Amino acid sequence: MHHFRHRVLTTYIWGIVLFILWGTDFIANRAMSASTPNIVFILTDDQGFGDLSCNGNPILKTPNIDRLHREGVRFTDFMVSPTCSPTRSALMTGRHEFRNGVTHTILERERLTLSATTLSQVLQSAGYATGIFGKWHLGDEPEYWPSRRGFGEMFIHGAGGIGQSYPGSCGDAPGNTYFNPAILHNGRFVKTQGYCTDVFFNQAVQWIEATKGKKPFYCHIATNAPHGPLQVRPEDEARYADLVKDKEVAKFFGMIANIDDNVGKLLAKLSEWGLERDTLVIFMNDNGGTVGTRIFNAGMRAQKGTPWLGGTRASSFWRWPGMLKPTDVEKLAAHIDFFPTLAELAGAKLSDDVRAQIEGRSLVPLLKNAQADWPERTLVTHVGRWPKGASPAKFKYANSSIRNSQFQLVSQSKGEAKNWQLFDLKADLAETTDVAAKFPAVVQQLEAEYDRWWDSVQPQFVNEDAIGPNENPFKVLFEKQFGKATSIRD
Repeated sequence: MHHFRHRVLTTYIWGIVLFILWGTDFIANRAMSASTPNIVFILTDDQGFGDLSCNGNPILKTPNIDRLHREGVRFTDFMVSPTCSPTRSALMTGRHEFRNGVTHTILERERLTLSATTLSQVLQSAGYATGIFGKWHLGDEPEYWPSRRGFGEMFIHGAGGIGQSYPGSCGDAPGNTYFNPAILHNGRFVKTQGYCTDVFFNQAVQWIEATKGKKPFYCHIATNAPHGPLQVRPEDEARYADLVKDKEVAKFFGMIANIDDNVGKLLAKLSEWGLERDTLVIFMNDNGGTVGTRIFNAGMRAQKGTPWLGGTRASSFWRWPGMLKPTDVEKLAAHIDFFPTLAELAGAKLSDDVRAQIEGRSLVPLLKNAQADWPERTLVTHVGRWPKGASPAKFKYANSSIRNSQFQLVSQSKGEAKNWQLFDLKADLAETTDVAAKFPAVVQQLEAEYDRWWDSVQPQFVNEDAIGPNENPFKVLFEKQFGKATSIRD
């Protein structure tokens, strides 16, 4: 009898223990599914899909970015725009760049319309601390700065690249280079020490350290590298000097290797701080490849500045340990999906106006299940970049495309004449064989959708006739702060 009671009591106690353990685990899982992650977004500049060892590059080694690929959800058919500002505006608004007035990367046509609500504003409203480090390229006049568009911390260079300067509003601090650049930090320039990519990551890490634990954070790290000019640390160039004959490629690969080192340091810090399981780290590149395509382009046609896959397909890796199971997602996704996805993960409440702004879809169902229902869709690409003062109507068909999950309809005409070619991407990723004659109904359907799209965006071309200031705003501010020196070197 004594043994029986003892056995019953033991079973009862173990039952309570297991119930507590199960309940704790259940509560933790519930809390996890309802948690708002910290978010670190890394966006590189002019690095192509093929410029990663995890995507098959035979020479370049990117072990830390490869780790994001290996440990994350990988979108294998992820579309961006063919150039810098357009992609950035789509990421920030959840809609096509032309609807933001962004039809170029200069000439005031890179400015993100002030009527748009940005992702950073939405995340701020959801209780996030928000910081941007590196490239903005959506307007250099103060009212367009990220600090006025939802970023509480701003640490940026001007124009589309460090040291760039164009007539009008688009320009960086005078004389800037990738080494020791002057950076606009919350409205005032600071003269930094070191290589630009190191500077941006170091500043981002310092900000995360000061912010963590107080509220969830959105950290936007947009490198200027490996965009030209190919200013690279000698020790990074040396890594590839003996592996490729082309000196430009050695510089380009060295710039990417330096980015990869910084990704590794960032991941180590997140681990050291115990933030790994609470932090979603996203890696993307902003458009098709450039210098690196001479070595490897993952079997795709063309590069940056074109409507072909080689100009518009990007890497998109989403790593959130404990929440996202590593897998490939083959569904057609795009930069316009970034905004609604992060808004959902952040638990943001969207106004009717913001919902109406968003054209993209939340990727959350695919992050949870790669085989989730994903209705067919079409995505439009237009390189834009017509001459200043020209009528956009004359360039309707210039360097444009429309695609769905299987087909891409591409026009490379000068603009007014149609020159549609159709490619079956499932059978012909390299886009070598025009199958328009074989699938006339597909051509007709995609062309009709393209025509509707083109007509719909015309009222949103708000920057076409904009007149910029006489001098770059960054130059004016820099000289006001440091005197009329000709450059940062003086």
